[in-house]
Amino acid sequence: MVTVKEIAKMIDHSLLRPELTEAQVREGCRLAREYDTASVCVKPCDVKIAKEELQGSDVLVTTVIGFPHGSNKTSVKVAEAVEAIDEGAAELDMVLNIGRLLSRQFDYVEADIKAVVDAAHSQGVLVKVILENCYLTDELKEIACRICEKVNADFVKTSTGFGTGGATLQDLELMRRTCSEKVRVKAAGGVRTLDGALEVRSKGAVRFGATATKAIIDEAEQREKAGILHEAEI
Repeated sequence: MVTVKEIAKMIDHSLLRPELTEAQVREGCRLAREYDTASVCVKPCDVKIAKEELQGSDVLVTTVIGFPHGSNKTSVKVAEAVEAIDEGAAELDMVLNIGRLLSRQFDYVEADIKAVVDAAHSQGVLVKVILENCYLTDELKEIACRICEKVNADFVKTSTGFGTGGATLQDLELMRRTCSEKVRVKAAGGVRTLDGALEVRSKGAVRFGATATKAIIDEAEQREKAGILHEAEI
């Protein structure tokens, strides 16, 4: 059996769509607070708003770094990270430099991630590194995972949700077997149902990004009351 609370605490409620108004961001934060998710993932300009709305709850503020393409200079990513932390972000989801990874400039990719991880860890903030798997070969996914582990990233994450594809079960399996247990796995892009959440959980993801938080948790509550909220078959 799995509990509603366990599912809720896997969710980073996503508020990243570019057209969201401040009122919609505040509404989304209130929903996440009501459903007691792990965090709310907002755009950098909305960190202060999320911090205000979530004050007094244990729902964390997450924001994105170098989003969605990962192509900002490292110095800009670090500055973005530092400012986000100063404004109340407790977790950072950073996009690695996809083009440099595809160019096999692995030293660059490593230094880019390490700079953000070091800045965040100095303030007790976690970093999830977005690989954007839809653009990568399995070899490059594995190399990226190993780089993330080498520089002490806290999570590897499948996708931004804005690329050509999102989380797949095959990618989650690859990421989980490539990283040691000290690096956690987050699914993002396409987890819209409770069954989808249970599937990514079965493949080792401990977090997932979602915009369909209400539907997922409402369904979990219904199944829990009926005694049929079970782990997915592996």
